[in-house]
Amino acid sequence: MKTGYRREHDENWKTFRLSPGLLSPVLLAFAGVCAAHAGGLKYWVEPCARPAEMGCKGGDPDLAQWAMEAWQAASDGKLHVERTAEKNQAIIKIYWVSRRAGLYGETRGGDVFVRPDPGEGLLREATVYLTCLHETGHALGLGHTAHFDDIMYNFQYGGDIAEYFARYARKLERREDIRKHPGMSQNDRKRLAAGL
Repeated sequence: MKTGYRREHDENWKTFRLSPGLLSPVLLAFAGVCAAHAGGLKYWVEPCARPAEMGCKGGDPDLAQWAMEAWQAASDGKLHVERTAEKNQAIIKIYWVSRRAGLYGETRGGDVFVRPDPGEGLLREATVYLTCLHETGHALGLGHTAHFDDIMYNFQYGGDIAEYFARYARKLERREDIRKHPGMSQNDRKRLAAGL
């Protein structure tokens, strides 16, 4: 399965949607792990070791962690996430990809690829965070929606993409406020609950 935010048109790139109620292989694997170990969903975040090449910043792994924690909080206790330093122990792996990739992000099974926004300030932080939130939503089994208020909204439906990120950034006075504003709609929460 390949899904993601797209920055520019590419006829070879396709978006796949999951049907409501259809669990992704990652969620099925998670269910098996939880049953076997009564533990949480382990995820790994790539350190920002090559900022010049990948466009990431030292604090970007925190944004990915906050996205995973937001899904956990939205699950009403049904989902427990645990960050691991061991990539081979993780069910979900979050990578930073080059600016040349042309995507905001992309998900393939449990592998999440995020293209850090090259900007500065809170708009940049909001864009990277929301991309992490959207793509990890795919890794948890959520497909796209046509609702502009949803984090799982698909940009192929149109709308003001710059405003999509800017409206969230306006809620923030400082970077740490991201943790107070999860960035997902009631519809996103309902869809998550239905899949767990």
